[in-house]
Amino acid sequence: MTGTRIAALGHYQPAKVLTNDDLAGMVDTSDEWIRSRVGIKTRHVGGPDEPVDEMAAHAAAKALAAAGLTPADIDLVLVATSTAIDRSPNMAARVAARLSMGSPAVMDLNVVCAGFTHALATADHTVRAGAATRALVIGADKMADIADWTDRSTCVLLGDGAGAAVVEAVRPGEEPGIGPVLWGSVPEMGNAVRIEGTPPRFAQEGQSVYRWATTQLPPIARKVCERAGVAPEDLAAVVLHQANLRIIEPVAQKIGAVNAVVARDVVDSGNTSAASIPMALSKLVERGEVESGAPALLFGFGGNLSYAGQVIRCP
Repeated sequence: MTGTRIAALGHYQPAKVLTNDDLAGMVDTSDEWIRSRVGIKTRHVGGPDEPVDEMAAHAAAKALAAAGLTPADIDLVLVATSTAIDRSPNMAARVAARLSMGSPAVMDLNVVCAGFTHALATADHTVRAGAATRALVIGADKMADIADWTDRSTCVLLGDGAGAAVVEAVRPGEEPGIGPVLWGSVPEMGNAVRIEGTPPRFAQEGQSVYRWATTQLPPIARKVCERAGVAPEDLAAVVLHQANLRIIEPVAQKIGAVNAVVARDVVDSGNTSAASIPMALSKLVERGEVESGAPALLFGFGGNLSYAGQVIRCP
């Protein structure tokens, strides 16, 4: 068994931007109301001709180009999503077809907002066990398709997008670039975040999620750092699920990551579910806000109520 690393990242968002003022013309809300409660200014929304797999494929192609690889170099595709309407072909198979891949294993994971960190851990384990050589790990969600655009408490949160990472084995003598995962769930709070019904609609118990995240998440996140052998104060970046700025900022402070850049992509992108962590991380790396090899804490949480986190070394 050997360690793995993230070789490269990529992200994609639809061109259409929905502002708070736009939403104020749709439901009883305002820019001030939204910013004061969740910190969001804008979100990107895909059109009917922009399905989940297309967004995922764009992000994946960008990650492959950044890694200097071709689609033929990938033998495992994992797509974390909770907004795939069709059951088969799954999103991973559709991405493989769009990118003209060879014969990769193709799997979708539905762990909602914690989907990407679950998928990243799965890719890490699979490559370390020798069942794959290189994996594409993608988080992609089209939350606009499941939004209740008459509910001002939830529709203001949601956006669309995709983020992708190329995972491969480390070189001989190189330290692992993906740390041990710490994952789990809170079954008694499983209904706190829901995507249910026909057609499916997003709903949540916002206050319950807020209280859990701000009180229970910090000690779990510190255990993630402990497993990786990295002190919180040595983190260069903290990339939490981009749910709400009022969760992100106090949680990052309670973790003790005093020297870290804290991802705040939620301000411009909204809650993009499984896409939020890889998209935010990709932007930090692209803008040069974290150096190659620097340690970053990734932590996803949300539906089920599930969570997963690991410390990675930035590509």
